[in-house]
Amino acid sequence: MSNSDLHSSTSSGEQDRRDALKRGNRFLGRVVACSGSRATIAAIAENGETSLTELWSVGRLISITVGQNRVVALVYSMQTATNEWGEEIDNTFRIEVELMGEVHVGPSGHEEFSAGITQYPYLGAVAHRIRAADLARVYDTGKNDNCVIGKLTQDESLDATIHVPSMLSKHFAIVGTTGVGKSTAVSLLLRKAILSDPKLRVLILDPHNEFAAAFPDIAVVIDTDNLDLPFWLMKLEEFAEVIFRGRSPIPEELDILRDVIPEAKRAFKGSGETGLARRTSEKSSITADTPVPYRMADLLAMIDERIGRLEGRNDKPHLRSLKVRVIGAINDPRYGFMFSSNTITDTILETIAKIFRVPGDGKPITTFQLAGIPSEVVNSVASVLCRMAFEIGLWSNGGVHMLVVCEEAHRYVPADVSLGFVPTRQAIARIAKEGRKYGVSLGIITQRPGELDPTILSQCSTVFAMRLSNDRDQDIIRSAIPNSSISSTSFISSIGNGEAIAFGEAVAVPMRMRFTRVDEKSLPKANGIAVKASDETPDTVDLRTVVARMRAMHGPDISSFQQSYTAGLAEPDQNMASRDTDFTAPDDFHGTMSEPQPQNTIPVEPYNPAMLPRAEPVNPQLERFNQIRNQLLSEEPPAQPRPDPYRAPPPRTATGFSQAGSDQPRPSLRESLLKKPLSSIIRK
Repeated sequence: MSNSDLHSSTSSGEQDRRDALKRGNRFLGRVVACSGSRATIAAIAENGETSLTELWSVGRLISITVGQNRVVALVYSMQTATNEWGEEIDNTFRIEVELMGEVHVGPSGHEEFSAGITQYPYLGAVAHRIRAADLARVYDTGKNDNCVIGKLTQDESLDATIHVPSMLSKHFAIVGTTGVGKSTAVSLLLRKAILSDPKLRVLILDPHNEFAAAFPDIAVVIDTDNLDLPFWLMKLEEFAEVIFRGRSPIPEELDILRDVIPEAKRAFKGSGETGLARRTSEKSSITADTPVPYRMADLLAMIDERIGRLEGRNDKPHLRSLKVRVIGAINDPRYGFMFSSNTITDTILETIAKIFRVPGDGKPITTFQLAGIPSEVVNSVASVLCRMAFEIGLWSNGGVHMLVVCEEAHRYVPADVSLGFVPTRQAIARIAKEGRKYGVSLGIITQRPGELDPTILSQCSTVFAMRLSNDRDQDIIRSAIPNSSISSTSFISSIGNGEAIAFGEAVAVPMRMRFTRVDEKSLPKANGIAVKASDETPDTVDLRTVVARMRAMHGPDISSFQQSYTAGLAEPDQNMASRDTDFTAPDDFHGTMSEPQPQNTIPVEPYNPAMLPRAEPVNPQLERFNQIRNQLLSEEPPAQPRPDPYRAPPPRTATGFSQAGSDQPRPSLRESLLKKPLSSIIRK
């Protein structure tokens, strides 16, 4: 609010003071009790009229005159002396209030509001309706760059304003049950935030695919159809979450990945160094968490190489199991966004520019739709996005202002430490604790704050509490907000849709307000479809089309693998060093994402047939055994002579078994091979 607006409101307040001293207009009652933070006011409703109680109800602010100052108090309880109401008689009632601050003359000579109280109300002090000017002073943040987000519930003529930089610098949260208007409030706040900070880039983790309809003009929608999130951007724990389908990884297989992934990255990286110097620099700079590209074919080839070694027989079951998991993930059509042919080369610059809108090109918001991503990898994707958002702010020295909005945040950072995905929790917690230093903000939206990690919620210095019916959720809000109290949050369970009580850094005092209504065309809608069907909606639905869309799951593009298969048949097998490309990764990749350097675009090198994900490794001994076995099975067994019934049986030995004579037919090679176990023929 500007100074001119405040002075105009002050003039209207002076007019309030000159009004006639009608009991129903100004005079409310007198103070009959006072403590350090609360007071009790006694008043009389004459002749059973309710005009007095209508003006000062629960949740409203009133004034108490104390000398030259006016103490501001919040009404949180009202009751009659007899707990009854009499018609056409005087009804005595009491009002319980909480003292919030006072309006006094400041050093500049103008009246101003302060949260502290220098003069407490005395017994018999007059309590009356608060002036409009005093109400404007109470909610004035004292800063020039305020944004209007709605109207005050107590006085619809006054704007509800917040200080957006304070809200973003120290994070914010919006809590409320389903259907109270959380998503609409988020849409309004994000538009105000972008107007306040043109450098701001917003990433919305949208699990219900509803925010695409809210920002059709300033947002880019990313889903599984247009997403290329390379698998090599993931850390080891995030990649293991994908490979093991959300289950706990097997330690032995995880250790193998920790050893093999750096080798695959070094095989793809390639550099001008040779010999010991090259190996030393690579070992010291590349780990399993370094965001350097590598090929799954190289990874599988290295696993096959370990399987073929003579030593380490105890590791081979884990190696084979790991190989099956990797191949299963590559061939899963739902994981095509991370294992497609577009994710083989170094596309980190394009990925960052697309997801995090650097530069924005007039669309600073990214709505990342998570509904189409498999549930077992959603945590990994969320972890990668949150971690990269923090690292962009970190390594850009605050040059990029980033806001990460987590819808349904209790899914990612639950209160129970045994639930959720640890890397995702760590990435969000790092933004909450350290993000303000590097221009990275966090927006938490949840309908169950009781199921959210209280540490994350306590880092949000501004909270918009909408209607909450659960007692535990209300207790969490009271404990998370330092300047809240029972009286200021006692009516959270009964406020209307679109209403909220704002606490924290962005407002001067706890403020009950109603959000501005958003245009119908900018309302969040699930998948861009309104809840109410329009007149153009067909009465019938073609189930064949629905089923066809359900089955329209295209696998990853492995055409480059298939095309290189024929070419690889004519080429001799090469060692791992000859498969290195001319790609040169930046020298400052050391486990965390550094400032990316421009890379040379190179064609994808053909793969060796033995490295194809769908191809099984060739075992020469097994191949030879199968040839002999098939040849013997195709031959007719030799005719056996009929035994002579009149011939005496062969003599028995001392052990009780018969001794075959020289004329006894010996077993054929076919019979001996078929009777032997496979393990005795093929050398492990």
